[in-house]
Amino acid sequence: MGMAMPTETERALYRLMSWLSPSYPVGAFSYSHGIEWVVETGTVHDADTLRGWVERLLVQGGGWNDAIFFAHAWQAAHEGDDEALGRVAELAAAFATSRERRLETCAQGDAFVSVTERAWPCDALARLRSVWDGRVAYPVAVAVTAAGHDVPLTPALTATLHAYAANLISAGVRLIPLGQTDAQRIGAALMEPIGTVAARAPSIPLDDVGGMAVLSDIASMRHETQCTRLFRT
Repeated sequence: MGMAMPTETERALYRLMSWLSPSYPVGAFSYSHGIEWVVETGTVHDADTLRGWVERLLVQGGGWNDAIFFAHAWQAAHEGDDEALGRVAELAAAFATSRERRLETCAQGDAFVSVTERAWPCDALARLRSVWDGRVAYPVAVAVTAAGHDVPLTPALTATLHAYAANLISAGVRLIPLGQTDAQRIGAALMEPIGTVAARAPSIPLDDVGGMAVLSDIASMRHETQCTRLFRT
């Protein structure tokens, strides 16, 4: 009996699991998005404060902005709109609020593009290279790849937000420290906020990108001169 061919949904799931796996070589484990500084100051000190911090980033901070950039980059790549793709790639790379925040998004984005061009090539990535010759923000890199491989927007964005949150939770677990059960409880509690952000972000105009997580931006700046550091950001 022959093996059944995977469905398009199964192919999309496999691709997302590959690209967003902790083993995908973008160095995500080395970034804390400023959490290292807020742990040192005591702002984040247990499971509840870590959950609240990550949720705020998802709905009002870097996670929210990344979701908007992701949605616009996916749409532009899906529709073959090179002008729009170049615009969102430029804005996403310029939108970082600190040196470390730019390092975090662009180092991961450039690494993602470099690896994916060799392992999972697609025309959309080549088109991105042709319209934008600067550094690539991580959400733009993943979004263009997803569109280029016909992975639908909603599951691609949901999976990317989950990976973003999971990486921050992992950083918190190592820094506070917390147990693995606490980490799983936090992840479970963030399912609804992630779903809400994934549903809302595609309807937000690119001109309205922005957030209110000011302390997170300050944390990324303070981390630059933090004496003892485990993470790059």
